[in-house]
Amino acid sequence: MAPSLLTRRQVLVKGVVGMAGLMAAHDARTAAPAAASAAAAVTTVAAAAGTLTLGGDLTVNRLGFGAMRITGPGIWGEPKDPAEARTVLRRAVELGVNFIDTADAYGPRVSEELIAEALHPYPPALVIATKGGLTRPGASQWIADGRPEHLREACEASLRRLRVERIDLYQFHAVDPYVVLEYSIEALAQLQHAGKIRHIGVSNFNTLELARARRIAPIVSVQNRYNLTDRRSDEVLGVCARDGLAFIPWAPIAGGSADRLESRASHAVEEAARVHGVSVLQVAIAWLLAKSPAMLPIPGTSSVAHLEQNVAAASIKLSAAELAAIG
Repeated sequence: MAPSLLTRRQVLVKGVVGMAGLMAAHDARTAAPAAASAAAAVTTVAAAAGTLTLGGDLTVNRLGFGAMRITGPGIWGEPKDPAEARTVLRRAVELGVNFIDTADAYGPRVSEELIAEALHPYPPALVIATKGGLTRPGASQWIADGRPEHLREACEASLRRLRVERIDLYQFHAVDPYVVLEYSIEALAQLQHAGKIRHIGVSNFNTLELARARRIAPIVSVQNRYNLTDRRSDEVLGVCARDGLAFIPWAPIAGGSADRLESRASHAVEEAARVHGVSVLQVAIAWLLAKSPAMLPIPGTSSVAHLEQNVAAASIKLSAAELAAIG
């Protein structure tokens, strides 16, 4: 996920509310045989969404995990219970999630550190994507910084925190209007040439900015806000689908509750949820998956129970009539 566009002279205050009620961790390696069998049965739940290949060489299940909400209130500082946050991360991998999205600004630093603590050494198929280009003066505050020197320093720091020699997908978090876009992308291209980055992605980009970035370096993904209510990035999604780029929607679930979604198609969503016996939030994820094969949703949470519900949405297949009704 990513916040809206900011500059070093503008600070966006954005409230976020995490999910509560973490469940106990399940470790199949030490559980009783019956429990281990149950764990094995859900290991590939995320695979029901199908797969997507990033940059021609990184194939991931098309239902990922966004690691923004495992930090403290306002995406600031440590979570109330770091051990439980690590449980969420481990459970995501158990469920077949092999794409985890984070950023140096989440915490800041906290999300990346928790990922390394929970999952390093990483399973061979796990892709950790992170981002640089936003700084944090305080809780719920985000400021763009696209200076090449900042991006180089941010990338090196993420490498250390994640305990890797190369970041599989490094994303430019937001355009800084006080820095020429090409200078920012060129800095990432240099890091890629140096072997610090495998693939480059961008976030909060419009189609013109994406075209400019692609003239400087190969871009394999775009991460923009997109959900049932907010479809302003439809044109960017179309470019991604046409050209084989991944589209990673942040804030993939529009506001609302498990029973009612704040959406222009709320009645159709609620009816689909009733027919499938699931929550409207799960239908929202299923809708994203059905919207385009380029879509790689990353619903995030700090709750194991909510995580399991999100991943279960990978198995929901909406009918053509339901998709038409939702729009």
